This record gives sequence, C-alpha cells and structure tokens, in this order.
Amino acid sequence: MTSRERVLAHLAGQPVDRLPLMPITMMFACDCIGANYRDYCTDFRVLVEGQLRVAEEFGFDYVNTMSDPAREAMDCGAQVEFFENQPVAIIEDQALLREKATLTRLKIPDPLGGGRMHNGIQALTLFREKIHQEKIIEGWVEGPIAEAADLRGINALMLDFDDDPAFVHDLFQFVVEMELRFAREQLKAGADIIGIGDAVSSLVGPRIYEQFVWPYEKQIVDGIHVAGGKSRLHICGNTRRILAGMGRLGCEIVDLDSLSPLSDARQQMGASQVLLGNVNPVTVLRNGNLETVTNAFAECHRQAGARYIVGAGCEVPRDTPPENLRALCDYAKAHKP
Repeated sequence: MTSRERVLAHLAGQPVDRLPLMPITMMFACDCIGANYRDYCTDFRVLVEGQLRVAEEFGFDYVNTMSDPAREAMDCGAQVEFFENQPVAIIEDQALLREKATLTRLKIPDPLGGGRMHNGIQALTLFREKIHQEKIIEGWVEGPIAEAADLRGINALMLDFDDDPAFVHDLFQFVVEMELRFAREQLKAGADIIGIGDAVSSLVGPRIYEQFVWPYEKQIVDGIHVAGGKSRLHICGNTRRILAGMGRLGCEIVDLDSLSPLSDARQQMGASQVLLGNVNPVTVLRNGNLETVTNAFAECHRQAGARYIVGAGCEVPRDTPPENLRALCDYAKAHKP
C-alpha cells in the first residue's frame, strides 16, 4: 500500500495497513537541507527539496506547500517583512485595508500571475513530477478570518465585528472568492488535499464564529469539494468552544492543536470525523523523550479512536530532536486504526 493509497483509503473508511502519518513540518524540513528559510518561502524548488527530504527520511505519507501565512496577502499588495531564517511577517501598522474603503478597489490577484501564490502552484507541479502517485500532495489556503486579519490588521478586525459587520461580511466574501480561485489552481496543478489555515478562529467566541466565520469556512470547504479536492482544517490555539461547528464543515480531516482535547472533538464531531493531532509540539515533542512521545500518541489514539491520523498539535519545531520525531513516526507505523 503506497502512502497515497493509505491516506485515501483511511479517509474513505476502508481498511489500511497502519495509521497515516501527516505531521506539519516547515522550518524543520528547511533545516534538513541546510537552506535558509527565506529561500524556502520564496523559491518553490527549495520548498520541494525540503519536503521530499523530510518525507523520505521519516516516512511521512504526504508533502505540503505551507511556509507562512503571507502568501495571498502579499499578492494582494500587503506590506510584509522577510527574514533570513524565520517566517514572513505581516506588517500590521501598514495593513493593506487600514482604510476600509480600499476594499472596494481591491482586485483578486491572479494565482498564476507570477506572485507568491504562483510560487506555491509551481511547487505542486514539481511535487507531481517527482512523486507521481506515491504520496499525498497537500496545497494550502488561508481561511476567512485569518486572511481578513492579514489584510485588515487583527486588532482592527476584532473591532469591526461590532462596529461594522457589513464590512466584515464583504471582506470575508472577497477572501472566499480569492481562496477558492487559488485552491482550484492548486488542484489543477496536482494537489489532492487543500489545507485551510484559520488560526484567528480560536480568538473569537462561539457567537462570532457561528455568525461570521463558519459560513465562509463552509463556502471554502464546499468549493474545494466541488473542484474535486479534499480538505484539511487547521486552527491553531484553543478551539474547545467551536469544535461542534468545525465538525459540521464537512472537512475530510480536522487537525487539532494541543489545547483542544481529542476526546472533546470526538464527542462533539461524531464517530466518522477523521481527527489529526494533537500532541503538544513543544513540551512533549520537542522537549520530551522517546517514552513520553510514544505515550502521548497512544493517548491521542485512544481518545480519537479508529478515525485518526498521527501528527503533532501544530508545526514540528525546527529544533525537535530527530529521535523524538522518529518516535512519532514509529507509533504510526506500528499501529493500525
């Protein structure tokens, strides 16, 4: 059974030879090839080399195009800052939509127009050439509230929910249209799954999530499905209060951070939802040992049950001891659902 066959069969509820293995690595993968992180973010060939190296070395079932959350925002014209060995940062005090009226003039960038989105699509094309049908290829888009925060500024956006809800809806609709255009091009280029990163969702309560965020996340998920892809939702932080809504989106995979217990997710999302996570990537994976890592994943597996994929609660830290990451991988390779 190839990695790709394993993941697709597991998502379909069919028997597999072992648990799928899909941890998030970005800076860790970059360090595996001795590159600087700015190149990993801006040169698709460096990203692909890093992902292929880490997937081969540790036996991951997939590769991905994640590098930072500024890809779409920069193509829209947002001001960002690059660093040699850290992720790209949004410059909030120069937010593109610091004046709300700018939204009426903002155009959706062409994902194939030579910008950073195009760089991500080129990575997918190269992945397809190099791994064919062996592993799952995962693309990535920002979710509605995460991308809105990148364009508007997170502090301003939080006030907008009460001060100007109509503007928020207009902004979220712009984001949905942009992300679906980007997602469709990624699927054409070879992605099997589109990850949706919507970290800012963990900073709002159930009322705002249900009223403002969930309907637009749902549009993205449904649009990915219509285009023939599968979806993986990842929301950093504590999502305990919105787990039920996350489970109603219809994502093939819900990827949970360490602050949101898998047992709560299983109870609120039902038996059929595939869950991924959620070992603490720092206190357990980075700072632990082989025994603590193995025991932590055994507990995650127990809480999640059969519909489970092995991965940390968020990105594997770049300085994680390789033997600890191997313990994560060994757990998946030694256990069936």
